Amino acid sequence: MAISIKDKWVWDSWYARDDDTWHAYFLQADKSLGDPDLRHWNVTQGHATSTDLINWEHLGTTFSPSAEAAWDDYTTWTGCVIKDHDNTWHLFYTGTTRAEEGMYQRIGHATSTDMHNWTRVGDGMCLDLIGPNANTYEAAHEKGHWHDRAMRDPWVIRDPAGDGWLMYFTARAPGITEPNAGGAIGFATSSDLNNWKLQPPVFIGGYGQLEVPQVFQVEDTWYCLFCTAAEHWSQETINSAKEAPVTGNHYLIGDGPRGPWHLPDGPFLDGALPCYRYAARIVENQSNLHLLGFLDTGKETFKGIVADPVRVERLANGLLHIPLKEH
Repeated sequence: MAISIKDKWVWDSWYARDDDTWHAYFLQADKSLGDPDLRHWNVTQGHATSTDLINWEHLGTTFSPSAEAAWDDYTTWTGCVIKDHDNTWHLFYTGTTRAEEGMYQRIGHATSTDMHNWTRVGDGMCLDLIGPNANTYEAAHEKGHWHDRAMRDPWVIRDPAGDGWLMYFTARAPGITEPNAGGAIGFATSSDLNNWKLQPPVFIGGYGQLEVPQVFQVEDTWYCLFCTAAEHWSQETINSAKEAPVTGNHYLIGDGPRGPWHLPDGPFLDGALPCYRYAARIVENQSNLHLLGFLDTGKETFKGIVADPVRVERLANGLLHIPLKEH
């Protein structure tokens, strides 16, 4: 398998390319915990490199929760890595604190010159659900309605319309009675990667959560990859789908990076029951699209590895398709 460590579980991953070398970053936890469900609260970030997306050299732990009391002293979860105009690398990540029992998620920022050793920018926090547009989000933990205050999995791209930057993240919208209709793709903008302005969500609905968003362009079409679970499909999505709910990876289609976004009129991209692959990313290698995600086969058989990449095709109608599925 592509990314596998003998004594650690590996799950969510994200990728950055530097010349001919791919850098994989991923969540990891020691198998000595015994229970794979405990991995989420005992997490660090690992780092590996490859030239073919299959054979990886592991470089060890690259980022960890703050050792001192801080907003990110409990977990440092999924993020992204991107290079700025001055060749500095930026890590954006999800953080939680023990003081809030990990229930409130916020977005952090660190930089590096070697893609492995990271320094937090200030105290690390770069975005929270506060300010003029906070009322467009479920900004407080709605206990009994949802299991956390969602603000995680940042994905940052250059703004194709200017010199700035765009950030997308997993979030929820307020005031929606059905919990599974409140999932949202959050949005923020920046001119310099350091100062971020919270904007209203660019998409709301369909699922209770749209995790690990990844926005990218293929030809004249924009896509937002995400993952979700069968139990988080909204009733509207269940009624309109041409298949029963599954768990895995799907996508939105947009007219541009700011949307409007909509669910495609086609099958769920990469789903199964029980789940096979989750928290996947699409990377372009040798002019082809490839999907990489971790094998999420349930607690009893959890493997904690990222599978080898599978080919993704863009069909003539703009839909994405995996021609050869392993499940």
